[in-house]
Amino acid sequence: MDFENGLNAIIETIAERKALVNTEEATKMTFIMPFLKVLGYDVFNPSVVVPEYTADIGTKKGEKVDYAIFKDSKPFILIEAKNHTENLDNHNNQLVRYFNASPSIKFAILTNGIEYRFFTDMDQTNLMDKTPFLVVNLEKLKPRDIKDLKRFTCTDLNLDEILSIAMEKKHYRGIQEIFKNEIENPSDEFTSFFAKQMTERRMTSAVLDEFRNYIKKSFKEIINDLAYEKITNIKNNLQSINDDEDEEQIDESKDIVTTEEELQGFYIVKSILAQINANLDEINYKDTLSYFGILYQGKVTKWICRLYFNTTKKSVSFPDGSVKNIEKLEDIYNLKDEIIKAYESRK
Repeated sequence: MDFENGLNAIIETIAERKALVNTEEATKMTFIMPFLKVLGYDVFNPSVVVPEYTADIGTKKGEKVDYAIFKDSKPFILIEAKNHTENLDNHNNQLVRYFNASPSIKFAILTNGIEYRFFTDMDQTNLMDKTPFLVVNLEKLKPRDIKDLKRFTCTDLNLDEILSIAMEKKHYRGIQEIFKNEIENPSDEFTSFFAKQMTERRMTSAVLDEFRNYIKKSFKEIINDLAYEKITNIKNNLQSINDDEDEEQIDESKDIVTTEEELQGFYIVKSILAQINANLDEINYKDTLSYFGILYQGKVTKWICRLYFNTTKKSVSFPDGSVKNIEKLEDIYNLKDEIIKAYESRK
């Protein structure tokens, strides 16, 4: 199993078993240890992965961290694990204490088995940074996340390269967070920057509030326009394709981009079918330029449903010809009866 397939297997496990995993220990066994195995670390070799690693901190002796990963007989990654239901924002301080216990520690990971936050010590040597340089959510996995995670695999590990990239990642994340916050709730400074270029009025609270609303609406329009342009470009590159059997004869791979939303939709459908004990190994997908098809036994002639997410309005179509519009991904759960009916018709 290659790296990406290994990650996808964990994502499927999360979708199928999350409701059954109720404790921290269960989270470790079901989600976190398989993740470490995908990274290439032998979780059953105590010279590589040490559970309940003792990290003496000053006068405090016997402090334990959930896992330590060793390299050249020294710990270089510490991992603090929480139940998948936990909010990781509440647990940074605990990991900070462990980080400076040994100068060989290069990275710390805080995780609940679904979200992984990677820390290092860029601001001050041997003191863990307050903010992570990398955050990966397996339920919202992006293509760049796969590339970033692969750098931590046992066979491809290059500490100098990771530390170099970590600085860039930290700044990228910081800028993105600032930009996101300014779009959602423009600060006075951000608002006045635009307002002063458009009016000579004094920057009173009323003027700032007026322009704050302009800025919010302007950014929404910019984002919508960019999305529209991307969709239009995709449509312009579409080729005429025949349904079902003819699809297999067309190589669309260079133009197809499987999105995060499409994959999440796929796992929602699988979670619905898991409720009726469907054989989930027989539920596959095939992405095309115009839609994302969810198939039974990998056959395009036995499609269960098709997700149309590359259009202005999202919709899901079924073999009986019905089409259901949805506002958000969670609405797929409301189509449970249609999905099960379509699946049963393909068996």
